[in-house]
Amino acid sequence: MTNISVPRERTERPPSSLGGLPVTKWVAYPAFIFSILFFVAPFLIMFAVSFWQRISGRLEATWTIQNYEKFFSKSYLVEALFNSLEVTIITTIISVLIAYPLAYIVAFKVPTKWQRIILLLTILPFWTAYVVRSYSWLLVLSDNGIVNSTMLSLGIINEPLKLAYTRGATILGFVHFFTMLLVLTIYANLIQIPKNLLHAASDLGASATQTFLRVTLPLSLPGVAVGAFLTFVITIGDYITPQILGGNTELLVPQAIMLQISRTADFPMAAVMSIVLMAVVTGLYLIFQRYLKLDRI
Repeated sequence: MTNISVPRERTERPPSSLGGLPVTKWVAYPAFIFSILFFVAPFLIMFAVSFWQRISGRLEATWTIQNYEKFFSKSYLVEALFNSLEVTIITTIISVLIAYPLAYIVAFKVPTKWQRIILLLTILPFWTAYVVRSYSWLLVLSDNGIVNSTMLSLGIINEPLKLAYTRGATILGFVHFFTMLLVLTIYANLIQIPKNLLHAASDLGASATQTFLRVTLPLSLPGVAVGAFLTFVITIGDYITPQILGGNTELLVPQAIMLQISRTADFPMAAVMSIVLMAVVTGLYLIFQRYLKLDRI
């Protein structure tokens, strides 16, 4: 019998591989290395330093939990943590309450052709330096600022009100910045809601309020969760706004950390406060992930 050889098909390496590995893995390596060098490694170093001791002005790599015990035994440090939580929670709540109606109006009430222009105007505050925005509010709220000068000239008040260097000034500066951020995140979620769901609710006899409460609001919660979480994380770790607008009248954790570094060079205690702050943020993330499905957005 004559053997008939069937020509083998020429196998080529798929274009999506490089050196035997998919291109996507090669692309992920730089991001992975960057994360290790600038996030994981610094965190591990900070975590280790939090258990060290500062003896005679020098760091001693002797492991102890006295730093954590000292943090929770110092009333002013615990108060700084609660102050940070209060300011952050108030800022987040006010920002959400202001941003949601704005995002809703832009998404459902403004014609599509004008939405991009309004969103562009929304992000204009981000084009200004963060420090400049804080000092701008200081000029508005100071004793000789626009608010006090206007009310004095109109005879509404007899002496300047204490507006700057207060918790209210700090919260106002935060809200001014994060409201715009929340508008973007909530708007991005609102426009993804299928219009046929809203029409179906209306056809079934639901009023505008019922449609909002039972359809729009539940479906927009992931966008609210993302914006609220970002607001919480950035606010609780911010140092500039409380320092400029708060004026050292109320101690927050970021300011306490800077004091430990600049005045006493107590790096272990500064590391402890940073770890505690990160633990609070991590706990909040786990709550958001569990109840609002943050990881599915």
